[in-house]
Amino acid sequence: MGSDVTFLVCQESFHAHKNILAARSPVSKAQFFGEMEEKSSRHVEIMDMEPEELGAMLHFIYTDTIPELEKQEEASTVMAQHLLAAADSFLLDRLKLICEAKLSGGITVDTAATTLALAQQHNCSRLKAKCVKFIVSTPEVLDAVLATEGYKHLEASCPLVLTELLKSAHGRNAEA
Repeated sequence: MGSDVTFLVCQESFHAHKNILAARSPVSKAQFFGEMEEKSSRHVEIMDMEPEELGAMLHFIYTDTIPELEKQEEASTVMAQHLLAAADSFLLDRLKLICEAKLSGGITVDTAATTLALAQQHNCSRLKAKCVKFIVSTPEVLDAVLATEGYKHLEASCPLVLTELLKSAHGRNAEA
C-alpha cells in the first residue's frame, strides 16, 4: 500500500518504498535519489536475481529478519549464497554478515569450494579463511572437495585462491 516503486523479476512484481530502500541501502539511495536512471522510474527490472531472492532481500530490508536462513536445509544454504551476493551488490552490510555466518556454520564437502569462490568474489575474509581451513583439514576432506563440481567452479572463477589452498595444505602437512 502506498508503494512508489515496483521491481520486476522473472515476470513477478514486488512493490516497495523508495525511502525505506534508500534508508537501508546506499546503492538504492543513489539509484532513487541520485543521478542514476531509475530516479524517476516507478518500475525497475532486476535481471540477476530470482524472485525468491529479491523477496527475501526486501523482507530483510523491511523487517531486519531473514526467516529463509533459519532452516537447516540445503535450500537455505543456497539462499544464503545468493543473498550474500545481493547484499554485497546493494551494500547491505548486516545482511552480508548474517549470510556469512550462516555459510560459515554449514560448510560441508559439497559446499566448501563454491562457498570459497563466493567468499573470494565478495571479499568475505573470515568466510574464506574458514573454507580454506575446512578444505585442508584432512587429506580425505581435501580429496573429496577436489572431486566436486564446486571445485571446478572454483578453478574457473578464482584460480588465484588455489595457490592459497596449496600453501595451507602444505602448511598442514609440515605441522603433521
